[in-house]
Amino acid sequence: MTHGSLLLVDDDKFILEALADYLRSAGHRVETAQSCKQACGRIGEFRFDAVLCDVNLSDDDGFRVLEFTRQTSPEAAVILMTGFGTIEHAVEAIRLGAFDYLSKPLINDELDFTIQRALGQRQIVEENKHLKAQLDQRFGLGNIIGRDYKMSKMFDLIESVADTRTTVLILGESGTGKTMTARAIHQLSSRRTQPFVEVACGALPDTLLESELFGHMAGSFTGAVHDKIGKFLQANGGTIFLDEIATASPSLQVKLLRVLQDREFEPVGGNKTHKVDIRLILATNSDLEDKVAAGEFRQDLYYRINVITLTQPPLRERIGDIPLLLEHYLTEFRKQTEKTVTGFSEQAVHVLQRYQWPGNVRELVNVVERAVVLTKRSVIGIEDLPESVRRGAAIPDALLARGSSANLKTALANPERQIILDALENNGWNRQNTAEMLGINRTTLYKKMKKYGIQFEKQLTS
Repeated sequence: MTHGSLLLVDDDKFILEALADYLRSAGHRVETAQSCKQACGRIGEFRFDAVLCDVNLSDDDGFRVLEFTRQTSPEAAVILMTGFGTIEHAVEAIRLGAFDYLSKPLINDELDFTIQRALGQRQIVEENKHLKAQLDQRFGLGNIIGRDYKMSKMFDLIESVADTRTTVLILGESGTGKTMTARAIHQLSSRRTQPFVEVACGALPDTLLESELFGHMAGSFTGAVHDKIGKFLQANGGTIFLDEIATASPSLQVKLLRVLQDREFEPVGGNKTHKVDIRLILATNSDLEDKVAAGEFRQDLYYRINVITLTQPPLRERIGDIPLLLEHYLTEFRKQTEKTVTGFSEQAVHVLQRYQWPGNVRELVNVVERAVVLTKRSVIGIEDLPESVRRGAAIPDALLARGSSANLKTALANPERQIILDALENNGWNRQNTAEMLGINRTTLYKKMKKYGIQFEKQLTS
């Protein structure tokens, strides 16, 4: 049996005390009130799991207590009780938000059952809140790691457009995190409790893709044995995310244009028109303007989807975020593997910041997982990184084989100097912003600029 915190309201003192004693003996925490005023005062002071209230009170009625509870403590279940119950009163009570309506004299088993149902519902509500918080953490904006100024601009734009119906086009190279951004937009919107449906347009041939998106009727093509509901109908009320939209065929582009304009479509082989309420987010790693110019993408569709454009910067253009990403994914894989890896060496971080990351964040995640799994030390060093990364960062394997820290330091000096120069250029030679981007303080930046002969004044006069 589940026990809860209950408020019992009745203007009959003998009934009130008898019922309170019974509920306390059942293990519940019980407080009492003899009027509407007293009840509202207690509800305003304390969060009860359930309120059991007589309809007829000396100063008002139980419906006033119900209304007050719904306004100030909506998570509490209200159970109304009366000795003059009618079906009309019961229907009205439920319509106004009461959990249940019981007739006096109360039957103990019926009362216990109703209270258990009310407490069970409260537990489900709390679990849903917890799950929602987990969803916000997993798919919300906080899951997109970055403090680079380009990422900050993207965050601002996401927050501005999230709770609208406006179509969003996400541009960016493969592996930059376009799906995470689409999920964050959905999670920040009022549609967050509705479906988020993702479709990889490049993963299916044209005929199957149209069926996947719009559904089909039985017998509409070979193999269509049953009617099928498409992704657009599944996403009704929520968000549909079409990845790799540049691969859509001309016929599919026509259908997409109609969905965007009228929010309606017919399934393949059918003539029934479905209307849907969806928010559309699209993504591509192609240059759609070039495709429009080449006649490979409809101009009218391009204008229709190019309302709000978000650009995901490649990882090589936000090297200051690499230490943040390393720490984030290191924590994740440390939990999975239960290994005591404390971090990356300074030299390993320099190498990773020098690498060009053709696979972007997706590649970095794989590198971190590989390093955590294979390392035999508590700190991940250069030798734990894949050969392709070391080679891409211009670190000769011969230096690693000799184990010469002096030579390795020399080999890393030029990459570090270039990293600082690139960061200064990206930030218009603003040293405070550059230091923040690189994850160091301004004094450290000054020392490194002096060490590598990077002169701020010369840049201003050149």
